[in-house]
Amino acid sequence: MSTSTPPQKTLSRIAANRLQKELSEWQINPPAGFRHRVTDNLQRWIIEVNGAPGTLYSSEQYQLQVDFPENYPMEAPQVIFIQQPPCHPHIYSNGHICLDILYDSWSPAMTVSSICISILSMLSSATQKARPPDNDRYVRNCRNGRSPKETRWWFHDDKV
Repeated sequence: MSTSTPPQKTLSRIAANRLQKELSEWQINPPAGFRHRVTDNLQRWIIEVNGAPGTLYSSEQYQLQVDFPENYPMEAPQVIFIQQPPCHPHIYSNGHICLDILYDSWSPAMTVSSICISILSMLSSATQKARPPDNDRYVRNCRNGRSPKETRWWFHDDKV
């Protein structure tokens, strides 16, 4: 499982202020099913994800790694599953997530909480546990720590 990221520059003042605000809001009102694991690194968050009750992922726990670029929120964070990623048609075995809001549809109005809710919604709507059809080829091409943000994603399936 790759947890490497491209070399990161220091967060801008705007990004640091925004993340401090999001972290404060998270501590008061975290999204249901998520827990931020406290570290001393504002630029990398580790978030525990609990599968929603009544779904294929009920009672399962996963971890997200969220890496923030220097110009967040103007640029989307890199979000990947670490450890054992869930088996899902839009989640590759290396933890990369095919979800448009993480790439082409990102908006600076989005927050870590809104990303988490979107990921939980994606997991909850799955009707089967399966890897993407191109999993093996994609993971092979991502060796050497390639970021999912370097991928040209094709968002063609909004049913899962």
